[in-house]
Amino acid sequence: MSKLPLRAAALALAIGALPAHAQQPTPPKEPVRDEFFWLGEINKASTVINAEQGLLDRALAPKLAQGIAKVIEAGNQPGAKRPSTVITFEPLMIEQAGVEVTLIHAGRSSQDMHATYRATIMRDRLLALADQLNRTTRTLVELAATHKETVVPNYTNGVAAQPNSYGHYLLGFAAGLDRDAQRIREIYARLDRSPMGTTVLNGTSSPLDRRRMADYLGFAALVDNAYDASQIAAADLPVEAGGIVTGIALHVGGFVEDVMTQYAQSRPWILLREGGGNTYVSSAMPQKRNPGLLNGTREDASTALSLAMGPVFRAHNIPPGMPDAKDAKANGAMIEGAGKALHGLDRILKALVIDPERALAELNSDWTASQELADVLMRKYGLPFRAGHHFASEIVDHAKLNDIRPTDFPYAQAQAIYRKTAAEMRLSAAELPMSEAEFRATLDPVAIVRNRATAGGPQPAEMDRMLAEARQRLAQQDGWIKDRRGAIAAALAKLDADFGKLAKGAN
Repeated sequence: MSKLPLRAAALALAIGALPAHAQQPTPPKEPVRDEFFWLGEINKASTVINAEQGLLDRALAPKLAQGIAKVIEAGNQPGAKRPSTVITFEPLMIEQAGVEVTLIHAGRSSQDMHATYRATIMRDRLLALADQLNRTTRTLVELAATHKETVVPNYTNGVAAQPNSYGHYLLGFAAGLDRDAQRIREIYARLDRSPMGTTVLNGTSSPLDRRRMADYLGFAALVDNAYDASQIAAADLPVEAGGIVTGIALHVGGFVEDVMTQYAQSRPWILLREGGGNTYVSSAMPQKRNPGLLNGTREDASTALSLAMGPVFRAHNIPPGMPDAKDAKANGAMIEGAGKALHGLDRILKALVIDPERALAELNSDWTASQELADVLMRKYGLPFRAGHHFASEIVDHAKLNDIRPTDFPYAQAQAIYRKTAAEMRLSAAELPMSEAEFRATLDPVAIVRNRATAGGPQPAEMDRMLAEARQRLAQQDGWIKDRRGAIAAALAKLDADFGKLAKGAN
């Protein structure tokens, strides 16, 4: 079975020629696209291009290609060493193909080669981050659709502020994550430029075909200025990526902390579903269900944030050309840290348990609807907002002093407070213009959310519009990721085919 090509194995299975245990042939594992991988691709591309351009003896090229292929094959074996620098990769090529293999080094330097693999590795990492970001955002958007009519308290300055649709609140976070996605697309366009052929910092006297090299490595364009390629861009692009990681970490951390405030309450309206590693029992206090997933995800976000500061400090106060900020592993770990935090957020969103009745009770136990009194009195009855605000504030003060909830506030007391306010504010009308029914409806959190009229609000029509547009953006981002990955895969496949022909001595 293991000796059959995959297509042949599939055909044999179709006609019943394979045993049951062999029904799922395992595809070959894709090589890790690390420094070793990209040094191999660069050497393959240099051999093909230079042979075709006349910079390398065409008769010698097959031997050199075969030696390079052996180095790559050996490095792909389980547990094999995978050199990550030009000066440690090159001796392996010399061992397999002779010193003549260094003829492909015409016009090259470790500076432009390392700058190139740093760009390709960061390119891969950012696409992986964009993919995880889209998955998490999609979970957020679909949860928003589920809870577009669930009314909950929202908080400002750490204090209950106004009623809102929980779906609307979630779409606010989705909007923040969409800006993170935009930033990934923007940096990708700046990153997707090939430094190869710029040599150390000012090019080379060898007439290298930089455009062809860029095409083989899946780059959309060239880094234009040879000095910029490995001396400037190689340091500032990781800093820019760190800014994206920072934004993602702040969004994840902010959401986690907002949920965490509920865990301090004796009767939260939002919790994590128990089990599945979401919560754990205290070792000493039987009543506690500690939100381990929240704590772990917040820690992941904080770790990503700390890693994002690294490129700034490493690039700070050094002259161009220093390697401090360029380390591919450190910068890759930073981007992967943001992906880990997003994965945790995705798990949190799927584990949330929202209690709409408890949320409504929380709203009705406080006076988060009080601003609506001032708004309605101004909009319907022409009362100056500050006068309406003073009236509503006096009602809240009286209610809190006497432990009265909004649903129980006496209408007669509201009328008395309004008369007092009218006298203090020298209003022409001394009587509260609202009927008792209107007064109570104005304090209804559900009605407040439903009756919002401005664009971008939580009212049903706007929620439907924003959900549709959020889904459309996610689909476009999926397409963008697929296109970029497809372009890289097609370029590398073309390089493999052309290099394979050269290694066989084919024209």
